[in-house]
Amino acid sequence: MKFLDALLGRSQPKRPDLDQLFGLPQAALTLQAAADFRPTGVGSVCYRAAEGGAFATTQADIQELLDADEGPKVERVTDDYGFTWLVVRHDPEDTSGLVTDLHAVNSSLEAAGFGPSLLCSLVTFVNGDGRRLALVYLYKRGAFYPFAPLSGERRDNALELQARGLVANDLKIEQDLSRWFPVWGAPGM
Repeated sequence: MKFLDALLGRSQPKRPDLDQLFGLPQAALTLQAAADFRPTGVGSVCYRAAEGGAFATTQADIQELLDADEGPKVERVTDDYGFTWLVVRHDPEDTSGLVTDLHAVNSSLEAAGFGPSLLCSLVTFVNGDGRRLALVYLYKRGAFYPFAPLSGERRDNALELQARGLVANDLKIEQDLSRWFPVWGAPGM
């Protein structure tokens, strides 16, 4: 079948590698040491919610799993575009725990057959001046990019490029800059 697909010009989409998320703790250390951006302890997974009982059950199971340890630390938010954000909160010093929970959310949705609904995951950082930065994982591309919002729905492109250079050895970076989508109003930003 691969030969026929190649002959007809069809290609298989790249399979996401959720284990790429486990590079985030090292990237967090790099950002803190090189640019004074510290983790906020907030991360989120964005997906398009599906209709039906199976999806509702999966979503409830994920929230119950993550809330089980020390009480509610997960919040579900729907944005203006109809996307659902599952926001996870941890101690800012526990980036590894945050990443483990984000991986669990992504893996659970994927294992339940809802992988195509996943859009992105992000982890937020802040510097001493209150500037925000996120490292965004594009599920369908299997790569990260930095997002640095400014007021008035503007972006700090210089900071994004600087962050890309800093974490390039820690994370697989999306090379196509046109895929660096703004995530305006993302919870935790």
